[in-house]
Amino acid sequence: MTTDRASAIALIIFALLVIWESRQLPLGTLRQPGPAFIPILLALLLLMFAVFLGLTSSRAPSLSSITWSEWRHALAILAASLFSVFAIERLGYRLTVLLVLGFLVKLLEQRSWIVSLSFAFTLSFGSFFLFYTVLRVPLPQGPFGF
Repeated sequence: MTTDRASAIALIIFALLVIWESRQLPLGTLRQPGPAFIPILLALLLLMFAVFLGLTSSRAPSLSSITWSEWRHALAILAASLFSVFAIERLGYRLTVLLVLGFLVKLLEQRSWIVSLSFAFTLSFGSFFLFYTVLRVPLPQGPFGF
């Protein structure tokens, strides 16, 4: 079993799960797409690319050759993601993204405080402006109004 084949199997299972769960929603038509149209379309594309990956993965390293030298980074990213899930409604989009990006860039990437905070501030407030103001996507404001 190669790493690419293991990834392909996981992606195929995920794509089939999305298609299975989307079956309860109306698909619609090409002119009037329903709520299941885009998830099913993306899942079908994922399924197609995963099958292609599985069929062309003969040169990938074997699954047993992988070492988990970066497990601390993976754990920190998982913890930051879990924090985001529970904090975004309470703290708001901008503050949550600012804290998560500041944490990831400063502690994991070990950048300076100026670089870390500049990057986190620019991305959190810039993406909020793009989605909330320009694209009119409602995002959580938080108790502090930002």
